[in-house]
Amino acid sequence: MSLPVHLVESLAGTSVGSTVEVTGDEAHHAVAVRRLREGERVVLTDGLGTSATGEVASTGKKVFTVRVDQVRTAERPEPAVTVVQALPKGERGELAVEVLTEVGVDRVVPWAAARSVAVWKGERAVKSHARWQATAREAAKQSRRAWLPTVTPLASTADLAALVAEADLAVVLHEDATAPLSAIDVPAAGRIVVVVGPEGGVAPEELAALTAAGAQAVRLGAEVLRTSTAGVVAVAALLARTPRWG
Repeated sequence: MSLPVHLVESLAGTSVGSTVEVTGDEAHHAVAVRRLREGERVVLTDGLGTSATGEVASTGKKVFTVRVDQVRTAERPEPAVTVVQALPKGERGELAVEVLTEVGVDRVVPWAAARSVAVWKGERAVKSHARWQATAREAAKQSRRAWLPTVTPLASTADLAALVAEADLAVVLHEDATAPLSAIDVPAAGRIVVVVGPEGGVAPEELAALTAAGAQAVRLGAEVLRTSTAGVVAVAALLARTPRWG
């Protein structure tokens, strides 16, 4: 059975024999909701590649401590994968972030596409972004990730052009594309960007801007997927051809 994972702000200087204190909402949820007890083994991670395993030494109302008996450091995975996710309707945005985190995406970029029905403005933008971040955090713990993915602020199409231009491989999922994703050469390292449009599809002017910046329009297959699931399918197909899944 996998050990429960808890995120901490820092594990700098942590070594075997150290005692790490966990406080705040993370500790409250562990102690009050999950009923964490002394002697239970847990994994702590800073989301930056370092994890520490040990036994719970003490618990309080909003605090617990762990006596560390193992420390591991994981290199940042290569290639790094960024998914640009057009804003879906309702809770499908959180679903997309959850499955993208589970499959190993390093960065999620919310995109205000021309045909997106959902709109992030003002207080709604702040709350929606916070929900995506919280979803990524919990999914990273569930999938035992040493590196926590980043959820950036809302991006425009102009922002994406710069992102695509810096990538070693950038693809735009498009149902009318002639090139299959399976025919694309996938780099073993560097940066990969996958652009996922809204339910109404990527607008012609958006596709033109992205391809002008260096992206390739590709299709997954004969089926048309929902925007909340197309990204995870595309990333899995790409990662299966890299050392990350080798």
